Amino acid sequence: MERTNAMQQETMTLPIERKVIVKEQDKATEERHPNFIESNTQAITLKDLTEKNIIPTFSDNSLTISHQNFIGAVTKVANNVFGELTPVECRVSHPIIGRVPSAQHKKAYELLESEKTVFYQRMAFVCHVLDLAREINGQTVNLCIGGVRAYNEDKLYSRRSPMKFKVFVGWQVKVCSNLMLTCDGNSGSIECMTEADIMQKTLELYNGFNVQREERLHRLENLHTTPISEELFCKIIGRMRLYQALPTNTQKELPTLTLGDSTVNAMVKNYVTNENFGKKNGEDITCWNFLQLANEAVKQTYIDKFVDRNQNCTDFSMGIQRAIEGEDTEGYSWFIN
Repeated sequence: MERTNAMQQETMTLPIERKVIVKEQDKATEERHPNFIESNTQAITLKDLTEKNIIPTFSDNSLTISHQNFIGAVTKVANNVFGELTPVECRVSHPIIGRVPSAQHKKAYELLESEKTVFYQRMAFVCHVLDLAREINGQTVNLCIGGVRAYNEDKLYSRRSPMKFKVFVGWQVKVCSNLMLTCDGNSGSIECMTEADIMQKTLELYNGFNVQREERLHRLENLHTTPISEELFCKIIGRMRLYQALPTNTQKELPTLTLGDSTVNAMVKNYVTNENFGKKNGEDITCWNFLQLANEAVKQTYIDKFVDRNQNCTDFSMGIQRAIEGEDTEGYSWFIN
C-alpha cells in the first residue's frame, strides 16, 4: 500500500488535470458519448448484470467468478490507486437465453419476466478516473480502466480451474470514446482462482503503469507531427491487406498486425466519412488520425479480441511513424515501401 500511496501523491505533481468540473448542460452530452465497443454487443447496467445474469458453474457445480464480482474487484483497486471513478460502462455479447423448467411448455409471448433466464458469455467494461484528464492534439483524453471476461475461454466442462481475465489501463479520447492502450497498460490474459487473485494482479498492472510517464504521452502527442498523404495512406492500406495473405513464416519476419480485412475496410470508410479524424478539405491526415481511424474500426471486434487489437493499433501507428521518420528498426518500413 505504501507504493500505492506514493503513486497517488505523484499524480498530484505532474501536468495532468486533476480537477474536471462537468457543467449541468454537459451531463446529457456525457451520457450520449459513443460506445467504446460496438460489434455485436449491447449495453447493460451493473444492476441488471447483478440481478438478471445467471452465473454458470464448473462441472462439479463450483461457482465461477461472476462478471459483476470481477468488475467489483478491478474497480476497488483502481479506486484505491487512482481515485474516484465514473460509473461503469458495461457491454455484453453472446447471450445464452433460456427459461425456467416450469415454463417449458409456454409459447414465447406467454413467458413472464420471472420465467426467462439469460447469461452473457462475454463482457467488457470501462470507467474513467473522475478527475484525471489531459488534452492531446486538441482532444480531451481521460485516464480509463477496464476489463474483459469471456466464459468461452474457461474450461466450464471440467472441475474448477483458473479462470481467464484481461485488465487494462490507458487513455480514452472523449469525443469518440476510442481507447489508446500500450503494452504496459494491458495485462494480457491473466489466470485467477479468486477475487483476491484478480485484485493482486490488477494492482501489479497499475503499479507498473505510471500515469505520469511523460514519454508515453509525448509519443502519442507527437503522432500529430507526422503527416500521411493520401497516396501513402493507400499504400499502407494495401500492405495491410497483403499482409493477411502472406505465408506464416513471412508474417513472422514482419511486425505483428492483428487487424483483419474487415477492420482495414472500416478504416478506409472512416478515412472518407469520419468527421473528427478523416480527410478534410484536401489536407493530409497525420499518424494521430491514423491511430484514431484504426481504433474506431476496432470497435467492431468481438469482445474477447478487443483489448489486444486495440493495443496493436497503438503499436502499429507508432511503428508507421518511426518508418516515415526514417527511425524504423522493427520492419514497419515494409508497410510504406
